[in-house]
Amino acid sequence: MPPRFQEPYCSAGCPVEAALGLIGGKWKGIILYHLFEGTMRFNVIRRRMPGVTQRMLTTQLRELEADGLLVRVVYPEVPPRVEYSLSVKGRTLEPVIMALKAWGERHAKQAA
Repeated sequence: MPPRFQEPYCSAGCPVEAALGLIGGKWKGIILYHLFEGTMRFNVIRRRMPGVTQRMLTTQLRELEADGLLVRVVYPEVPPRVEYSLSVKGRTLEPVIMALKAWGERHAKQAA
């Protein structure tokens, strides 16, 4: 699949918009966070995220793959085995996701 964000952006805030378009939403950051630990199968990711539906997780994983942030490997076995891991590009998001985690640990309790 081609990347979803190919058009050049014009305003000063557009790079932020593009970045949030790639990792924004409720589940993508959490998926990336879990994959920093290493390669995982679909059901392992799903067990770590009990609030996500199978359909939503599939959609989010496909978008992350289409955007080049993760790699999906299908093994020709019966039943098929599918593993997900971060791409080199996806690994570059680790400081960003970890900064969001640290910010959440400091400030999320205050907002509640």
